[in-house]
Amino acid sequence: MNAWDAAEQSAARPGPRPPWGWRQRLRLARVLLATYYAEMTEYRAEILLWALSGVLPLLMLAVWSQLEPAPGAMGLSRQDLDRYFLSAFLTRQFTVVWLVYQFEEDALHGRLSLQLLQPLAPLWRYLAAHLAEQATRLPVVLAILASVFLLQPGSLWLPPLPRLLAGVLAIALAFTINFLLHASIASLCFWSERASALERLILLPHLFLSGLLAPLSSFPPGLRAVAEATPFPWMLAFPARLLAVDASLDVGQGFAEQALWIALLLPLALLIWRAGVGRYTAMGG
Repeated sequence: MNAWDAAEQSAARPGPRPPWGWRQRLRLARVLLATYYAEMTEYRAEILLWALSGVLPLLMLAVWSQLEPAPGAMGLSRQDLDRYFLSAFLTRQFTVVWLVYQFEEDALHGRLSLQLLQPLAPLWRYLAAHLAEQATRLPVVLAILASVFLLQPGSLWLPPLPRLLAGVLAIALAFTINFLLHASIASLCFWSERASALERLILLPHLFLSGLLAPLSSFPPGLRAVAEATPFPWMLAFPARLLAVDASLDVGQGFAEQALWIALLLPLALLIWRAGVGRYTAMGG
C-alpha cells in the first residue's frame, strides 16, 4: 500500500492527524505530485489552451513596440522592452493560481467534506495540483518562447546564471504570495458559496499594478509608490525585471518585499482557514 492509498483509506477514520515523520511526508509529497502530474497530462490540450491564454504580456510587447518614442521615455530601450515583457510572460505562466474556482466547486459538490475527514489538509492537495500543472505547462511555455525567438532573433538572450537562479527563486516566491492570497479568498467559501466573485475584485488591480500591462517605470511616481505598496508588483514585475537583467533593480529590496508579503499572508490564510473549517464542521458540513 502506498502513501496515497493510505491517505484515501483513512478518510473513513476522522480524528487527529497522524504524527508523520519527515520520510513519510516526503513520500506523501512525491506520491501527491506524481498523481496530480499523471492527472494533468491527461488534459494536455487544456494545458495548451491555458498557456496560450497567458500571452497578454506578448500582446503588450507588440503594442508598446509600436509606440515611439515611448520606450526611451520610460528609460527602456527596445531590447530592454523585449526582455521585460518576455520575462513577464514567463513569470505569469508559473504564478497563475486557480485555487478559488476549484475550491468553490469542491465545496458546492460536497467533495470538500470528504477531504476534510482525511489526515491531509486539502490545501496541500491544491498546492500539489498547481505544481503538477506547472510541470505539465513547462514544455508548452518553452515552445512559445522558442517561437518568439525564431520570429525575432534579436530578442534572444540568456540571463547570467546568478540572475537566472535568483529569477527562479523570485518566481517561486511570487507564486507563494499569489497562492496564499487566493487561499485566503478561497476560505471565504465557508461563509459564501461564491467566493470567486470576490476573487474577481483583485483582477483589475493585479492587471494594472503588477506591471503586466506596462512596466512600472512608465507610471507616474505617485502611482508607482501606490503599486509598490501592494503585493502585485512583487508577484510579476520584480521577477520579470530580475530575469530581464534590469541594472536599476534593487534585488535585496525586492526579495525583502516578497518575504514581507509572505509573512503577512501566511498567518492570515491560516487564520481564515481555521475559522472557516470550525464553522463548516460546526454546521455539519
